[in-house]
Amino acid sequence: MATIILRLPTVKARTGLSRSTIYLRISENLFPKPVSLGGRAVGWIESEIDDWLAEQIESSRPGRTMAREVSQ
Repeated sequence: MATIILRLPTVKARTGLSRSTIYLRISENLFPKPVSLGGRAVGWIESEIDDWLAEQIESSRPGRTMAREVSQ
């Protein structure tokens, strides 16, 4: 499976977070760290962002699992 790299605008759109919030959470180890793409360019591994989003959904809905969420 190919690794997909997401740039900041896509990460912002998927998470609903602002740039400053993303970088604040990275500094607090609460968000996936970006990968250097050379020069000043960075990107995020799509699967890590997807996992982070799943964790946020899971923690906001105690007692419910993603599988139950999908089946309902």
